[in-house]
Amino acid sequence: MKIALLANLRQSAPSWPEMPAGLWDELDTWETIQAIAIALERAGHQVIFLEGDQTLYNNLLAITPDLCFNLCQGYFGEARKAQVPAILEMLRLSYTGAGLLALVLTSNEVMTKRILSCHGLPTPAFQTLAWMDEPLQANLQFPLLVKSNRIGEVNKATVTLIADDENQLRAQLQRHFEEGYRPVLVEQAITGREIRVGMVGNSVASIPKRSAENKKASHPSQGLHIFPLLETKMTFQPEDEGNHQLNHYQGTFPSAYLCPAPLEVDQVTALKQLAKAAFGVLGCLDFGEVVFRLDENDHHKLYIIKVNPLPSLHPSQAALCLAAAGDGWRYDELISRILREARQRHQLTPQTSYQRQLMGINGYW
Repeated sequence: MKIALLANLRQSAPSWPEMPAGLWDELDTWETIQAIAIALERAGHQVIFLEGDQTLYNNLLAITPDLCFNLCQGYFGEARKAQVPAILEMLRLSYTGAGLLALVLTSNEVMTKRILSCHGLPTPAFQTLAWMDEPLQANLQFPLLVKSNRIGEVNKATVTLIADDENQLRAQLQRHFEEGYRPVLVEQAITGREIRVGMVGNSVASIPKRSAENKKASHPSQGLHIFPLLETKMTFQPEDEGNHQLNHYQGTFPSAYLCPAPLEVDQVTALKQLAKAAFGVLGCLDFGEVVFRLDENDHHKLYIIKVNPLPSLHPSQAALCLAAAGDGWRYDELISRILREARQRHQLTPQTSYQRQLMGINGYW
């Protein structure tokens, strides 16, 4: 197959004076692109790398790929991860990973939390505040996380802060409002261990609200493979203002995770069931990662902190790849499995690829 490997490279990202530190950390490195390309070429595919920028549309028209291996995170705008998939769908090109709707929904934390709550999946209590004098809901207690609703925006206010009291909360709201963002998401801070659940595959059907609790029901998530769970080392770093900034890890990636995470059997079972359900209800496809926090102040109750439909595939640093390695998977196997899942979803065969070459990228097939 002719595969277009699509990504936004960190080295190609825009820069400007006083830009926030670590702004483009989510973007891919050339090391990741090379590793994926080698894995695909070893499997017999032709690989062409394309940057996910303004040149992408014309470049896709020129090469007419059979399938796009999409890693694009985007640079600017709301739901920037969904920008390249929108182009691919307009051109009717098949691609790996989550679709347009899932990438839009998971780019908005409030929408993600509303969907999870609707399906009975545990997410920390939250509220959106649009005015300085708007009162807090009774179910929210300090400390609280204060952050922009839209994930990944290029904005200084997107730093996640912790408000320990009413005065800090109002000061942080003012900071966000001055940046031009409202409403602001206020969320119950959950202190405790962070667990990452990575998976590859697809559900055979939409996962109902309580399917994980029904032992006699068919299992719509049987097509998903769950890797060993990872625990992230967490630290809190005081800021000059007396608040706290949330850091995911310190030091190099391999030393930042414990795999498999030291958990009780029933905890592992519950985490896997909830992760499969979150993956399904948000429309994730082919591969993904769900991040949990175990509340140390409430008997280690599980909360879904984040659903990532497009996690990093860095061969030696990404949590998903480390978990796969801990499960005995070679990197080539992980990449091939993601590709196979996408091919099966799109019903791509050598015959359909040949028809596509004959009829052109705009032909109906």
